[in-house]
Amino acid sequence: MKFIMFTKHLEGLDVPGIIKSLKSVGVEGADLCVRPGYPVNPENVEKALPETARLFAAEGLSIPLVTTPGDFVTPDVSYAERLYAACGKAGVGHIKLGYWHWKADLDYWGEVQKIRGYLEGFQTLSRKHGVKTCIHNHSGLSMGLNSCAAMNLVKGFDPKHIGIFADPGHLSVCGEPVEMALHIVKDYLSLIALKDLSRQRVVRDGKASWQSQVVRVGHGFVEVPTLLRTLQKLNFDGPVSFHSEYSGEPVETVIDLARIDVRFVRSLMEKM
Repeated sequence: MKFIMFTKHLEGLDVPGIIKSLKSVGVEGADLCVRPGYPVNPENVEKALPETARLFAAEGLSIPLVTTPGDFVTPDVSYAERLYAACGKAGVGHIKLGYWHWKADLDYWGEVQKIRGYLEGFQTLSRKHGVKTCIHNHSGLSMGLNSCAAMNLVKGFDPKHIGIFADPGHLSVCGEPVEMALHIVKDYLSLIALKDLSRQRVVRDGKASWQSQVVRVGHGFVEVPTLLRTLQKLNFDGPVSFHSEYSGEPVETVIDLARIDVRFVRSLMEKM
């Protein structure tokens, strides 16, 4: 497995600053956030991504994954072809799509068929440029909220071109046991998003609700040892992205907490 770090919460840093941070955390590369406001974004991706990959390689780092804007969900987006071409040129192996959301007035199975139509187009781009398109399971009203829902979207596509970015944190609040969830998607399992979640009861304006929150790895609902053992049994050797979604914290604190998460997971692996 290759440990990488999601750069979303390194916002404000330039490419040299990101490189320095990744090396400090102790990972091998980046889950590079390619969104507006970041050094590499949809507008400059053609030139900026290959150049960033070159700078990473010079420091012994890689970019196995690019995370796109949350609304990148159809293959006819204006920058889609440029993004896939840039990833292919830069040696990026995976692209994470945005999210399709269900609403009460939508027919679920009709939406599934619509999304599968979009995935046909993404598969064509993936085949052309040699970059796998991946769906991230995300709790809530996401159409790919867990392994079963994600499989409704990808089953039947070529796993060389379409994959699943499994997120045990979100799986944990959806109720799918992680070992079962990973076996469900094993033929499409391409990436792991490593973060931990818990839930807390929040009362606002007299109304109570349960809300998910990111916590330190090992402090939430995710059974991390079980996760690691399952990945070992499945012979998973793909990228593991430490999401380090410690929102509201200064970048320096995010880096510190990510370093602790990586050290914790490595210590568990050494005991296996």
